[in-house]
Amino acid sequence: MKISARNILKGKVKKITTGSVNSEVTIELPDGQEITSIITKKSVENLKLSVGVPACAVIKSSEVMIAVD
Repeated sequence: MKISARNILKGKVKKITTGSVNSEVTIELPDGQEITSIITKKSVENLKLSVGVPACAVIKSSEVMIAVD
């Protein structure tokens, strides 16, 4: 697979919380940090995601916001 995104974080699926339409998928990175994404329930099924499966978080964005209190 080739992809234009430059930010690809490899890890393993740690948790999947399934809703009626969307699912929240948490990937644990090798250093223990976690990244969470909300994707469709159908995408979870199509990708055959389950806890422990290797997966990548692919981040493609032209804008990253930073905020402080």
